[in-house]
Amino acid sequence: MAKPDFTDAQKQTQSYIISAQQYDLLKEKVAALNVTPSHELKIINALAVELTTEQLAQLQQQLDVKVTTNHTVELSAKGRAKRKSRPPAVINDLIAATPVQQQGNYGAGVTVAFLDTGLEYVSGLIEDKDGWQRFCGFDFCGAYDAITDKFTTYNYSEESGHGTHVASIAVNSERDANGKLYGIAPDAGLLGIKAFDVEGKATYADVIRGIGWAVAEKDRFNLRVLNMSFSGPVRSSYWEDPLNQAVMKAWSEGIVVVASSGNLGSTPMTVGVPGNVPYIITVGAMTDNYTPYDLSDDRLADFSSAGPTVEGFVKPDLIAPGGHIAGLMSNQAQIARDYPEYKIGGRYFEMSGTSQATAVVSGVAALMLAENPALTPDDVKCRLMSTAQAAVNSDGSLAYSVFQQGAGLIQALDAVNSTASGCANQGMDVALDAAGMQHYQGPASVDADKNFTIEGQANDYAQFTDEAVIADKQVNWQGDVATDIVIWKTSLVEMADNNYSMLGINMPVQDKSPLQSFFETDIVIWKTSVETDIVIWKTSLDFDASETISVNNWVEQQ
Repeated sequence: MAKPDFTDAQKQTQSYIISAQQYDLLKEKVAALNVTPSHELKIINALAVELTTEQLAQLQQQLDVKVTTNHTVELSAKGRAKRKSRPPAVINDLIAATPVQQQGNYGAGVTVAFLDTGLEYVSGLIEDKDGWQRFCGFDFCGAYDAITDKFTTYNYSEESGHGTHVASIAVNSERDANGKLYGIAPDAGLLGIKAFDVEGKATYADVIRGIGWAVAEKDRFNLRVLNMSFSGPVRSSYWEDPLNQAVMKAWSEGIVVVASSGNLGSTPMTVGVPGNVPYIITVGAMTDNYTPYDLSDDRLADFSSAGPTVEGFVKPDLIAPGGHIAGLMSNQAQIARDYPEYKIGGRYFEMSGTSQATAVVSGVAALMLAENPALTPDDVKCRLMSTAQAAVNSDGSLAYSVFQQGAGLIQALDAVNSTASGCANQGMDVALDAAGMQHYQGPASVDADKNFTIEGQANDYAQFTDEAVIADKQVNWQGDVATDIVIWKTSLVEMADNNYSMLGINMPVQDKSPLQSFFETDIVIWKTSVETDIVIWKTSLDFDASETISVNNWVEQQ
């Protein structure tokens, strides 16, 4: 038989993530194609591999597989410095973490990993508050490079600066001129997981390999918290995205996953991947408006992405300080060289974004787990949300919808001391979800006028179209204030006279989510050689591989 003459297009290869229930058989079939996978992603029973159209078709004939393009992803933060001196340490005061530290809790015994651009080997990160080298579980702390698949305990570095900045918000052990600690959990263990390049971009395969490494090594390093300050566009239902599948696996394995909502602003349905995973803790941002001890002008940051998700889940789950946050960065880092105006003294640079807010929550999670190591990820989420302070107007109505602020502003002391349980992810089973056996939809719905509401709840929990852009409202969370000033106070749990999850029941998916019919115009049926009859939101899973997932888009300081 004559060998077929394939076109140039058929001969070209593309990077795919291919998964199958029979993982060993998948590896066998791929090996038979005389190709070598770039990544073995056992955490989701998948391989990342370059294939031609012919090879992909041959594999699909031999084995039941799921195929997606090996997308790329990007990181989240940017800002313009306005103060030129070394900054005071204010974050711990803003979120009531100072009294936790005064009680002797500095996060010792808990390791936080940052899946980012890497870490710089600098004193505030490699040493705890007493000057001792950080220890992570049963080994020294260090950095894992998911791109090269290597781990090192010393002299690691990064080119970008984003990863170091974000990590320092959570664990920096240095003090300001007044002796105040910069980091929220300065005695916590610290691991860097590098999956993003100098531009803050990464492939799905590298990010998933980083998550897989974290799950595999969690006991060795006592890794309890995984920070993800990045996002990418939503291309499918949350459970179909391979990156989200890895995230759900990490959560089910006992790792508290904290992700940024994104920096696309307060327009509904702008939360990206992996922040759209319903189980994890998704974080939006507020700003103190450059007056950390004047609470009257605090407000929700207008860059902070809003929910609900396509499946109708309320996101973000809560908010944290994310405006003009001071953090460490090497003067040789790419961001430092490109934006010298961010520098505010020494190795401190000022940046804004939900990346920074996410690191704040990761630091508080470390304090909670240091106080009570028996807490599960669901417990941590429950206590964070049930103690958060919602922004309300002087008449008690919500200043921002739950789709913009979630449960409200994080409160470290209350979260650490909370005994709440059973109020997060009720009626859902992450293990069944990750295994593809059961999926869920949230309580949000939308009407013909594009008003977003919570099923069975009053308009207190609604977001109307004229509120899509956040007003420049004044905010306060203490004491009596004037009628035009917003108050950050009672948690939404108390406001609803029930726990937060009872804002709506999380129901198993039957057909479509409550929001899908509204977005019918954005649904396309794609029939390709990769997958057939796939319902995709806005873009196909088989899209241009040059599109990226990244650290969240840079924003101006707030």
